[in-house]
Amino acid sequence: CDELAVVADRGYFNGEEILACEEASITAYVPKTQTSNNQARGLFGRRDFIYRADDNEYECPAGERLIYRFTTQDKGKAVHRYWSSACPRCRLKKQCTTAVYRRVKRWEHEAVMEAMEDRVDRMPDCMRIRGSTVEHPFGTIKSWMGPTHFLMRRLEHVSTEMSLHVLSYNLKRMLQLFGVGPLIAAIRGQDARYYAKNQRAEIVNMRLCDNCWKAKHQPE
Repeated sequence: CDELAVVADRGYFNGEEILACEEASITAYVPKTQTSNNQARGLFGRRDFIYRADDNEYECPAGERLIYRFTTQDKGKAVHRYWSSACPRCRLKKQCTTAVYRRVKRWEHEAVMEAMEDRVDRMPDCMRIRGSTVEHPFGTIKSWMGPTHFLMRRLEHVSTEMSLHVLSYNLKRMLQLFGVGPLIAAIRGQDARYYAKNQRAEIVNMRLCDNCWKAKHQPE
């Protein structure tokens, strides 16, 4: 079957959804949200710590290794904890943390997120393509709806209402691109040439019937 790839805006995802895509053989392209309180304070951010998969350790900017300590459950996810015993005497400690140790957390399926981040880095234009293909339909549908809200309530009903908006947009778009005849043929699962041939045959039959009626009712 054809490969399926999905692109979404930064922040509109969680790790479990990306993992589900991976398990379903769906390639996800979503920029990872970079939020770091330490980095906002001018300290080293999470990206400055390099994960060494072979050793299951992190390497810090000072070259020390943050070793695996234990695993905890955080909102139903298994999260591994890492830190180095060298933190208290590290020459870069003031640039790293105000605590005794700099601790790093890692989700058990973090490799899936890292692989996705690498894909996005290798395809920097993917978000531009997403914007050019998605923003236009979204803006058009919003224009049709006007300032009003959804008429339905509850998620399943609003989802149905939105699906009808999308279906209407797709039909209008296909009519503009292909025309009425080929679109009807496609809906019926027919080749457009087959539809055009039948359409010509119907026109000929209508003309024949019209000529027969005129011949029958023409006064002698």
